[in-house]
Amino acid sequence: MLQKHLKFNFAFAIVFISQLLLEIYPDAVELILSDFHYAIKPLITIFLMIYLTSHTKFKGRFTKRIGVGLFFGLIGDVLLMFLDIEPSFFIFGLAAFLIGHLCYISAFFIDYRNLPKVNKKVLLFSVLIFGAFCIGFYWYLKNYLGELEIPVAIYALVISLMATMATGRWGKVNSISFNLIFSGALLFLISDSILAYHKFVAQFRHAGVFITATYMLAQYFITIGAIERKVKKHAVGKTNDE
Repeated sequence: MLQKHLKFNFAFAIVFISQLLLEIYPDAVELILSDFHYAIKPLITIFLMIYLTSHTKFKGRFTKRIGVGLFFGLIGDVLLMFLDIEPSFFIFGLAAFLIGHLCYISAFFIDYRNLPKVNKKVLLFSVLIFGAFCIGFYWYLKNYLGELEIPVAIYALVISLMATMATGRWGKVNSISFNLIFSGALLFLISDSILAYHKFVAQFRHAGVFITATYMLAQYFITIGAIERKVKKHAVGKTNDE
């Protein structure tokens, strides 16, 4: 699979490393690139959107919903870049990522409906695991959130549901697509958890590196998983992107 996407992986790796260098050495990168450093982070989702479009032509509801999710990820990326200038952009960025996750959930639900008798136990297990994580982590953060208590609670619920629905694709699509998208969902959960801890509980050194790396990989895995997606053909009823 890596060889199949070799050229894109090389280009994406350059953006990936550049963004991490910006997180580690912000002053040096800004000095070298001047205002052009603002273009690096948006390139993450822009590259992925272009690659998704070139491979799928945006055919089918699944692909369209993933594409819209990436678009709202792009909006969130841009808004969070300017928190130092306007702190209120955080809530708007949160809203953009929330909409993006809802798009991913609706895409994953298309596959979840396929083969309704498959993986009920797996789905139940994922509901328990991610539900427990959502409740536990939110309860831990609750006293630190202030007026953001309700928005963060909604976001925690949605990101956990996204991971649950990614699990719900098990046995209903090819294994490559399932593994990639499931890994992406988990990385999103990790990225957002680190971000929440860093912002609301305690800041720690190089948090931005961990947050950004897991976020970029999450979007990458979900995009490539969408490109590699093949629905199980022995499905009952209509199961494609109709």
